[in-house]
Amino acid sequence: MKGQFAFDFVHHPDRLKTPFIRDDHGQLVPATWDEALDKAAAGLLEAVNEHGRHSLYAIASGRAPNEAGFTMQKFVRAGLGTSYIDNCSRA
Repeated sequence: MKGQFAFDFVHHPDRLKTPFIRDDHGQLVPATWDEALDKAAAGLLEAVNEHGRHSLYAIASGRAPNEAGFTMQKFVRAGLGTSYIDNCSRA
C-alpha cells in the first residue's frame, strides 16, 4: 500500500535511523544531521556551479502525502531553480 497510511516501513528493524556520509576512503560512516545536511548542500551547490541548475532532478516518494510532495516541488523550483521533478507513484 502506498501513501501516507503505509506507516509500517517507519518501524521496520532495518530502517536507517542516523545519516551516513562517505569518508575520504569512500566508506560510509555515521554522521550528525548537521554534517550530513552540510555535505548534501555542498554537493548540490557544486553540481549547480559545474553543470548548471538543470543538472539537478528531484523525485518524490509515493509513500509521502500530497502536502510533502507539494513542499518538495516548491523547494526544488524556488530553492534549487529547476523544474525537473517527478514521482514514483506512477510505477
